[in-house]
Amino acid sequence: MTGSMRDRLVDAATELFYADGLRAVSVDKVIERARTTKVTFYRHFKSKDDLVVAHLQRRAEQEREGITAAVERAGGDPDRAFQLISEALGTMACEPGFRGCPFINAAAEYPEPTSSVRRTVDAHRAWCKAAFARIVEPLQLADPDGVADDLMLIRDGAMVAGYLDAGEAVAASFLRSCRAVTGR
Repeated sequence: MTGSMRDRLVDAATELFYADGLRAVSVDKVIERARTTKVTFYRHFKSKDDLVVAHLQRRAEQEREGITAAVERAGGDPDRAFQLISEALGTMACEPGFRGCPFINAAAEYPEPTSSVRRTVDAHRAWCKAAFARIVEPLQLADPDGVADDLMLIRDGAMVAGYLDAGEAVAASFLRSCRAVTGR
């Protein structure tokens, strides 16, 4: 682990939270993994929930970078964007230790909609829906927001299926489903 102590704490938390679950991992485990002290931890985070939010913000940034890169590479072609996103989903689902969507997992562990964790999950999901709406914009669909909702549902399903099924099958199903929803 390199970088600032805050980054080391988020790195350790991200690894542990994703592998073992948010509630199952104690602050002490994160501190031990980051090789620091409680005093240092609390200098950077007021609570474990603040650390969970930082972990989710990092995961959101990674997903957003991936979707943004796919959209840019696609050059305005929605089908190509979905092809690139499906390839990334398939690759991710084949990685050792893949445990599905960290946002779905977090929502399951933090059911209170007003918690900072759920607000972070909701903000990322809103970003994803808006990104899907931007991807399909050139298609001039009658209900782009409804299609974005459908695409979000497909993304969620692909993330869950990625935990259970082969990556190639997940990627192919995601792409077929996106094409079906967009009429392509």
